[in-house]
Formats: sequence, C-alpha cells, structure tokens
Amino acid sequence: MTIAFVFPGQGAQTIGMGKALAEAYPAAKAVFDEVDAALGEALSQLIWEGDIETLTLTQNAQPALMATSLAAMRALEAEGVSIDKAAFVAGHSLGEYSALAAAGAISVADTARLLRTRGQAMQSAVPVGEGAMAAILGLDLEAVRAVAEEAAQGEVCQAANDNDPTQVVVSGAKAAVERAAEIAKEKGAKRAVMLPVSAPFHCALMQPAADVMAEALAGVAITSPAVPLIANVRADAVTDPDEIRKLLVEQVTGSVRWRESVQSMAAKGVTEFWEIGAGKALSGMIRKIDRNLTSRQVGTAEDVAAITAG
Repeated sequence: MTIAFVFPGQGAQTIGMGKALAEAYPAAKAVFDEVDAALGEALSQLIWEGDIETLTLTQNAQPALMATSLAAMRALEAEGVSIDKAAFVAGHSLGEYSALAAAGAISVADTARLLRTRGQAMQSAVPVGEGAMAAILGLDLEAVRAVAEEAAQGEVCQAANDNDPTQVVVSGAKAAVERAAEIAKEKGAKRAVMLPVSAPFHCALMQPAADVMAEALAGVAITSPAVPLIANVRADAVTDPDEIRKLLVEQVTGSVRWRESVQSMAAKGVTEFWEIGAGKALSGMIRKIDRNLTSRQVGTAEDVAAITAG
C-alpha cells in the first residue's frame, strides 16, 4: 500500500475544528500557538469560539485551515506516524501551502503569514460583486472549457478547478460566469451552481494577487520538501525550491488540476489517500476520480487514534 497525504482547501472550515486535537496533543496546540504568534492575533480563538462568517473571510479561512491540517499532522507525528509514511503530498489550492508546511519546505510561521497575505491579496484583487465562481456538474473539463470560451464575450471566464470527472468550477467576471452557468445547462450539465465565494479565484482576474504573492514568496525561505509535492498547476511531482516558489505564484491565476493530480499519484503507485485536516471534500472527489482508490480522514483525535490503533 502506497499512501499520499492530501490537504483540503477553502470551504472545509467549521467553528471548533482542531480544538479536540489541541486538547489531546500538546504538539497540535503548539501549531495554533505558533500561528497566533506569527499573525499577532488570536486566530485560534476565532477558529474555536468565533462566528462562521468571520472565519470564512478568505484572509482568516486560509491560515485557519492550514493550522488545523498541521495540528492533525503533529498529532500523527506524536503517535509515531511521520511525513515519510507518505510517498507524496498534495493540497487543493491553499492546501498546497499546508502540504509544503507538513513536508518541512516552509515553516509554519511563514506559511501562516503567506496565507494571510494571499487571502488579503485575493480578496482585494477584484471589487466585491464583480467576480463569481460556479460549479458545473455533469460536464467534463473540455466541455466546460468550451462553455467558458463561449460565455466570455470579451470578459474573463475560465475553468478554475478541475475537481473530478463530474465537477469543474468556472471563475471570472460575474456576468460571464452567470452566462456560463446557463450555457452549461443548455449543453447538458446536470446542474450549474453559483458558489458563495467572495472573489473569482484561479483566473486571470487574480493577477494583482499573483504579483503580491511573487513579492511575498521571494522573501521566504523554501527548502526541498521531505517528500515530493504534486503541484496544482502541473499535476506532477516537484521538489526544487525555486520551482515550488514559481508554481505557487502561477497557482493564483492558474487552474487547480486536482483530477489530474490524483490520477498522477495513482499512476505513480498511490492506492490510499489520507485527507489531513478539516472535512472530507477531497475524499469525495478522489472516489469519483478512481473508485479503486481508498481514502480516510485525519481531522480529529478519534481519526488519529483509529489510524494508530490499526
């Protein structure tokens, strides 16, 4: 059995996530303390006792989800399961940062600060209400690309997340994305769902945020990860620090090639995926990508106990 550790992206956040881990494992609590110190605020208090609307703000959700993933990783390590149990790490969008921190390529403090900057930059890149995203269900990537091209009409409209064979997300100018949703239904999509997001992520409209991240990443130490990263925009393995830095900038405007990333890991021998952190969205996608693959969640103290018991 060959295992990959995968790390969730935005949307998985819940109030209280990681609290039981922090109470059960001093090493997990230390992650939240380190993130709080790096940001100069009590983000952990917001995660555990705040309101979901504030937690869901991009600038909060991104470091919060990373902290929860890293807390789960530290709990695993405390039980003797180290990062080299995995053949690869990968993450969905912001989860790529969690993957790199888990693999020791970027410090937890630097990752927290990068994600706060990333969240703020992505939010401010496009005025609220001018961008949108929609999940197209029941059409494959090529069909959705054709829909986006037809819907653009001189505006930005792109396939942003290739999540699984049944779901591709489009992103861009609000009117163009709304057109894409209607065209997709005409072309046979089962559903087209406008997403409750505050900005159009992973499209050309995010270029101002990419510029901000290029500068931020230039000032951060990145080392080779302990295990190879399957990068979002390449859907293949990367270990070179300079290449990782470049791909993290490209990721802001580029597509999240999750379906291909999972297929790439499967082709390299991975048979089981551990979803490290909040939620189980990635596990659901993985099942749709290849029913021969298995997955398990590692987001609670009970999950960690179940893994180490068996």
